[in-house]
Amino acid sequence: MPRLRFPGRRAQRIVALVMAGGQGVRLRPLTDTRSKPAVPFGARYRIVDFVLSNLVNSGIFTIYLLVQYRSQSLIEHIRKAWTISPLMPACFVTVVPPQMRECASWFQGTADAVSQNLDLIVNHHPDLILVFGADHIYRMDIAQMIDFHLEREADATVAALPVPIEQASDYGIVEVDADDRLCGFEEKPAHPRPLAGDPGRAYASMGNYLFNAGFLVKALREARRRGETDFGRHLLPRLLHGSRLFAYDFSRNQVPGINPYEEPAYWRDVGTIDAYYAAHQDTLGSAPHFDLFNPDWPIFSSNYQGPVARVSGAAIENSLLGAATVVEQASVRNSIVRREAVVEPGAEVDDCIIMDYVRVARGARLRRAIVDRHNIIEQRARIGFDPELDRSRFAISPGGVVVVARGRTPYYPRGERNFGIRYAE
Repeated sequence: MPRLRFPGRRAQRIVALVMAGGQGVRLRPLTDTRSKPAVPFGARYRIVDFVLSNLVNSGIFTIYLLVQYRSQSLIEHIRKAWTISPLMPACFVTVVPPQMRECASWFQGTADAVSQNLDLIVNHHPDLILVFGADHIYRMDIAQMIDFHLEREADATVAALPVPIEQASDYGIVEVDADDRLCGFEEKPAHPRPLAGDPGRAYASMGNYLFNAGFLVKALREARRRGETDFGRHLLPRLLHGSRLFAYDFSRNQVPGINPYEEPAYWRDVGTIDAYYAAHQDTLGSAPHFDLFNPDWPIFSSNYQGPVARVSGAAIENSLLGAATVVEQASVRNSIVRREAVVEPGAEVDDCIIMDYVRVARGARLRRAIVDRHNIIEQRARIGFDPELDRSRFAISPGGVVVVARGRTPYYPRGERNFGIRYAE
């Protein structure tokens, strides 16, 4: 397997395990038919593409993706988009469903998922093991975290960053001393402890961990004996005493190509509809908080071979259009319109996320809405204007975003253009 090199240090053999089995209950109905990492993001990506791109851009190419909940959509995406190198056996992104070798059960937690796949780790004889989540939108040079880990001679390192105290109960909260060594870890506390000198923020785990391989194997075997299943709830709190555990401050991470107008160390957990919607808004504008275009640190995804977007007599303002989108004599403002969507004449789309293969028919008006794949919005329909009517037909987030669940996959006879939509994925 490839070795990742660091200045003045011996080469490191690294295996990455990506936790991609998330059910994403709070993202329903977007996760009714797919896992959270498979949810589309932006004009062409899926959420899982961000962690995989960070790994590959950081020079880490041995990647196992551990899946579980409604994983077929994710599996198909990985098959089509993430073939790294057929010529190098140790350069791959491989999907791993629950094998049930040790017990006849699904993954019971993050630690249990890794424990059930210890054979994958042992076969590669790695020096270091990365265990990363697949649910977040961010860019990260993971090599800097690895260098921090090696400098501290750590057994394990947790990536962390300050978050507003009112959001801290959604995360594992860490406490550190002056040398960044962990002295406390509490998973999703009801009353999170604030940062010293900063009562408005707490220090939250990002769910991204780095372990010395031998240390992790020993810890997981002990966890199996104890019936422990989760890193945040069980292993990390137990390992605080007698082990060298450190927190890497993600806010120090520097990725090449970041523009001055972007938010430094941008990271979002898009676990709710409102957070997911807000993260999309962060990608819009001439000076976005998170610019999806960065040639020095690209976000990779599927290599779609269709045509570019087509706009005819339309008013487009502050929006992103996916490939093969058709917008004809319509208005699109502050919105993301994904691949092979069609916005017909007279339609108005404001502050929306329109996913792949959606048709917004003539005269329809949409405001603050997310429309999942394969929907046809009828002529002169109104979505986002009457909360009572919308609530009777669709899901509405606490922040007032209307979500139209995924529609039925339509059938189009071969050769029929059907407003630009040629086939369904």
